[in-house]
Amino acid sequence: MDGKQLSQTPVREKWDHKVEFVLAAAGHIVGLGNVWRFPYLCYKNGGGVFFIPYIIFMITCGIPVLFLETSLGQYTSQAGITCWRNICPLFEGIGYGGQVVVLYIGVYYIIILAWSVLYLFLSFSSELPWANCDNYWNTERCFKLTSNQSSLMHVNGSKTSSVVEFWERRILGLSSGIDHLGTVRWDLCLCLLLVWIMCYFCIWKGVKSTGKVVYFTATFPYVMLIVLLVRGLTLPGAKEGIIFYLYPDPSRLADPQVWMDAGSQIFYSYGVCTGVLISLGSYNKYKNDCYRDCIYLCILNSSTSFVAGFAIFSVLGFMSKEQGVDISLVAESGPGLAFIAYPRAVALMPLPQLWAAFFFIMILFLGLDSEFVYQEALVTSIADLCPIFQKPCQRKLLLLAICVGSFLVGLFLITEGGLYIFQLFDYYACSGMTLLFFAIIQCVAVGWLYGADRQYDNIQDMIGYRPMSFMKYCWMYVTPAVCTFTLLFSIIKYTPLKFNNTYEYPWWGYTIGGFLTLSSTLLIPAWILYALYSTPGTLAQRLKILCKPKGSRESQASAASREAQNAESLKSFTSLSTLRESGKPHDASVAGRSSVV
Repeated sequence: MDGKQLSQTPVREKWDHKVEFVLAAAGHIVGLGNVWRFPYLCYKNGGGVFFIPYIIFMITCGIPVLFLETSLGQYTSQAGITCWRNICPLFEGIGYGGQVVVLYIGVYYIIILAWSVLYLFLSFSSELPWANCDNYWNTERCFKLTSNQSSLMHVNGSKTSSVVEFWERRILGLSSGIDHLGTVRWDLCLCLLLVWIMCYFCIWKGVKSTGKVVYFTATFPYVMLIVLLVRGLTLPGAKEGIIFYLYPDPSRLADPQVWMDAGSQIFYSYGVCTGVLISLGSYNKYKNDCYRDCIYLCILNSSTSFVAGFAIFSVLGFMSKEQGVDISLVAESGPGLAFIAYPRAVALMPLPQLWAAFFFIMILFLGLDSEFVYQEALVTSIADLCPIFQKPCQRKLLLLAICVGSFLVGLFLITEGGLYIFQLFDYYACSGMTLLFFAIIQCVAVGWLYGADRQYDNIQDMIGYRPMSFMKYCWMYVTPAVCTFTLLFSIIKYTPLKFNNTYEYPWWGYTIGGFLTLSSTLLIPAWILYALYSTPGTLAQRLKILCKPKGSRESQASAASREAQNAESLKSFTSLSTLRESGKPHDASVAGRSSVV
């Protein structure tokens, strides 16, 4: 029966070339956070000195955890859930929790791409629609963007920029609160549908199609980034913007929040603790040098963040000079940068439609490969858990069901009150505290229960040499300690979400946020309790069984089975000998020959 089941299990697909894995992983870890979050954090937290805590967190947490997850996937050839089942069954809940986070990210992250597509379509007009106040959505409080015009009117609330009105009234139709969702924005709905269709057909044939698509989706954003960087550096005021971006303020290192921001940025931008890297690594060939790949990926990710800061702040410096205001008044992060600050800047450039199109195409492809890698990881995890979905037809239907379900849930996020729900997802569903907790549990499970030395032996068997021992000590001591300290600090400094720092959510809004966080985090202790309850034996015996890799337990079972077979053979041999002794010599000889035949 077991042999028949094994023979029916499809052979796992592999990347055709290791470049496909590198590009897919790069598409996952290099995303919107590199462009719209890192530069803002850098200037906010002391300019150039922010690199000190950033690099420390990168070396002690980012690289070790990324390498840990990739090597686990490559060694087990299993995705996020079944990988932990094989490595340490007691902590299989890590896999389930990670996939819940992936599901949440897939629902809300793609909304940003829908906004980008709509901005891109509206950029192809004779005049950028956010550059004037002559549109049906504008109010009497709107003022038009011109050179040498102060933006202080927007700050004190007496006037509103045409860019802000375009974002809030034309794109979002923003309501007064989460309790007034309003209607679905039909144009955003069509854009969201378009992006989901693109995402589906990028990965519908599995890793073979994903490996080919990433050749374009992972490299094209760099072409756009270089174009925007060159354009930004040639603008007047670019020098002042870059100085503002990197000017060092050593006194900021004494602020614990600076270190907290550095740690959270590493975990966000490196894409760890969600199981995605385990899934991507599971498609590697067994002898692939994943250690070298991970080092290159980490350097690429951090370098992209650094270069993106030049592209962004050179443009913000230009806008600051053109409008005659301090750059601190125009520097923003997140959606505020992508859909307010940068569009405001390109409106002041020559050929604004061209630069707007380049920017939103870059945003679209930066997010698209991250999005379809999330979906690929989710489908892979489910297919490994339920092998029926490993068949091509069933896999396509599973992917279709996930995409359709996520699209329907996403409709709530493109209503007139959808931005309030989007902020809940962004703040709570993939919070830094959740990722830190997952990182601690992962390091404990591998470093202490599975065994860091055992994992190093596995890695040596795969790549042919042992990496430097620093990684091992990070898994055992450094990373759990740093993450625990950062997690405790996050809990102490926790403040409830406020929309635009002013709007307070109703109690049920915060309840939804708490559910988004706990629904993934609590799966780890819930699974531990379930595993202990369902495993026979005393508590000590249960822990011993559940903390052993599945392979070793199967080996023990096989050994026990062999011992039973040997005992049965010995019994049969003894019975045969007894018969031989009780029979005649000639008959015994015949009986012996017959038995052998």
